Amino acid sequence: MDKTKTTPSPNVVIVGGGTAGWMAAAAFARFLPAGWTVRLIESDAIGTVGVGEATIPQLRLFNAHLGIDEDAFVRATLGTFKLGIEFVGWSGPKSSGDSRYLHAFGTIGRGMGLVPFHHYWLRGGEAAGDLWDYSPTAIAARGNRFARDLGRTELPSGVAWAFQFDAALYAAFLRRYAEARGVERIEGQVVHVAVDDGNIASITLEGDRKVAGDLFIDCSGFRGLLIEEALHAGYEDWTHLLPCDRALAVPSANAGALTPYTRATAKEAGWQWRIPLQHRCGNGIVYSSAHLSDDRAADILLAGLDGAPLADPRPLRFRAGRRKRAWVGNCIALGLAAGFMEPLESTSIHLVQSGIARLLQLLPAGDSPASAAEFNRQTAREWEAIRDFLIFHYHANGRDEPFWRACREAAIPDSLAARIALFRESGRIVHESHELFTEVAWLQVMTGQGIRPQAYHPLADDLSAAELAEYLALARRHAQGVAARMPTHDAFIAAHAAAAPTTVAA
Repeated sequence: MDKTKTTPSPNVVIVGGGTAGWMAAAAFARFLPAGWTVRLIESDAIGTVGVGEATIPQLRLFNAHLGIDEDAFVRATLGTFKLGIEFVGWSGPKSSGDSRYLHAFGTIGRGMGLVPFHHYWLRGGEAAGDLWDYSPTAIAARGNRFARDLGRTELPSGVAWAFQFDAALYAAFLRRYAEARGVERIEGQVVHVAVDDGNIASITLEGDRKVAGDLFIDCSGFRGLLIEEALHAGYEDWTHLLPCDRALAVPSANAGALTPYTRATAKEAGWQWRIPLQHRCGNGIVYSSAHLSDDRAADILLAGLDGAPLADPRPLRFRAGRRKRAWVGNCIALGLAAGFMEPLESTSIHLVQSGIARLLQLLPAGDSPASAAEFNRQTAREWEAIRDFLIFHYHANGRDEPFWRACREAAIPDSLAARIALFRESGRIVHESHELFTEVAWLQVMTGQGIRPQAYHPLADDLSAAELAEYLALARRHAQGVAARMPTHDAFIAAHAAAAPTTVAA
């Protein structure tokens, strides 16, 4: 007799709305088989954190898999397009102004054979010029340009993009999508969680309403109502590695052109973000309370705005880290319930997306301890790889304030130390399958923050000096040509994804 289980648990209960909850609901509505029921519990009385207004290119895949039209999405969320993140002042002030570099999406140059492009650039020395001269995305960002379809070209454009948008509007957009496909929303606050033999049995809402289910998704935010308070997953605190523990957020009026990139500006004990949307600019400061008072942080934030503030700064307290187990029993945590890493590289929404994808791949069929163990293993590896990428920004800084000196002198994970040593020695960057950030991402951040390799790959010497000069010149011309064909970012939005003037004004 075949004893293989084939019937999965049919009732899914999501606790918490916001971006994480409605992303999960929309994905389940799209991909779960017929017969499954999906219900989402949220309360209008409970606000959302809403710090994730900037994303990375992977969100395009999530939306595409849901069948969402990109322009309709940007229009509905009052969004703009994003070509990368500009880092200002991280490698220390310069006499001519703050230092700056771009973590641009897409490619830089074109590799040849076994050798990545940057080894040829390193061989070229000063004559090769700036690394970002070979990035069509970076050149476009500098010129406030953007386009998707560049027409027929001999070579791939090398351009990639993401979005900057209102996270609350994205949640509302996905709610409409999910409810139209059968997801039931239940209004109410959770007052009790019943646990039976390590699993969530049911949830009781105010008014003595009980909601039972087979699979529970915790999107309750920092509190971790199910995963922590009920199931005691444990929390791995990374404050000693990422010391910022507070943030203030404030919207401001737009001033000037809509830049197709997010900006992260280093300040005396943290950094300030700037995210331009169609109707406003999102701003915030992430800082260490051990080095900066709340009042001083607010002063720095407001002094750094491009336009007039539209509200009072909103405070947020957090501990960098993750749940020791994101899947316990029949409960999976997503979003802030799973952990928190500051939005320095816009990874918050991506971690929700990757958690949903991982869950769909390992979807339980009844009791699934092996699936839970694999989910937790993959989750830990992904979070730790992103953590190392964020730590590097702090570790390799060139600033003189006490906070930044402490970050530079602090011990770092062995995995990160090995990566830095490898790049410094030979310009090599190793990318593991579980890692989000690519070789090109690491290249830009390490180069932008002042690490110059002592050598390049020996195979880059295969070209003659004349051939190398021609190869680099062609790569520069290609990047410049791609960017030159783009309209301005404002013009592209006006032509394809502009929200109604009344919506923007609201």
